[in-house]
Amino acid sequence: MIGKLQGIVDYIGDGYVILLVHGVGYKVFTSEYLTHKSTVELWIETVVREDSIRLFGFTSLSGQNLFNMLTTVSGVGPKVAMAILGTISVDTLMSAIATGDAKTIATAPGVGKKVAEKIIVELKNKIGGTSADLFAPTAPTAAGSALPDLLMALEALGYRRLDILEMAQKLVNKNPTADVAALVPMALKEISGNK
Repeated sequence: MIGKLQGIVDYIGDGYVILLVHGVGYKVFTSEYLTHKSTVELWIETVVREDSIRLFGFTSLSGQNLFNMLTTVSGVGPKVAMAILGTISVDTLMSAIATGDAKTIATAPGVGKKVAEKIIVELKNKIGGTSADLFAPTAPTAAGSALPDLLMALEALGYRRLDILEMAQKLVNKNPTADVAALVPMALKEISGNK
């Protein structure tokens, strides 16, 4: 079983790379942003099916662990798990699962509201419980209860959830006692400062 590969990105295809390792080219499916001819290390998850053996690559162990957890959810195969991880960062996805934010998870291609809710139901205890130590220490703490209201308020003002989610999480974590009325002006200031 292959656990990790280090090599040169020889070719970048649609959803995969050819990773050249000591003269052997491995086709590795990945949602990571990699550049041609760069040297990379990828954590590898091997998925064996009746008709294929596929390698899935991740730049972090936390990404690989989350991929494995996602594929345990009925209706989420490797392709959908990679689509989710290619759309939503590991930290954002873990926070969305922990806070029950199905709307963020449903932004990934191939993921509808029902699948997003199923992911939350089946993984919420694993993300917030004993499995949390499987992830990198940079994993966010569960955001406060003001986060969903802050997101709704900003979306009502026309901002896309994926564009504002990380900033909103940081604001709520920095100001755990603040209510939505106080957080919205802070968020707008933060957004205007980033332009």
